[in-house]
Amino acid sequence: MDAVMQALADGSRRTLLGILRDHPATAGELADALPIARPGVSRHLRVLREAGLVEAEQQGQRRIYRLRTEPLAELDAWLGDYRVRWEQRLDALHTEIARGRKAARADDTKAGEP
Repeated sequence: MDAVMQALADGSRRTLLGILRDHPATAGELADALPIARPGVSRHLRVLREAGLVEAEQQGQRRIYRLRTEPLAELDAWLGDYRVRWEQRLDALHTEIARGRKAARADDTKAGEP
């Protein structure tokens, strides 16, 4: 999972994954999406392959890259515990905000009474 997180840490690699999320693409198509030289794109694709996030299929002279979702599902499962914790905390914050607003309205109502 460390390799997946390190691969996702780079914006260019996230851009490549975003393209591959929508459809398979050749290395040339992916290179056209980034403002860097093709050797840099190749290095990014190698990192994504090594992390298991993409797979490449040779078709004649071209390589077709496809997204592999299994590593992302594993990361999502790992993040699930943190997501639950944050949702609980945000729910508690929402409750406190609502209580504060209710108390403020009650104070305003009392202040307006003779």
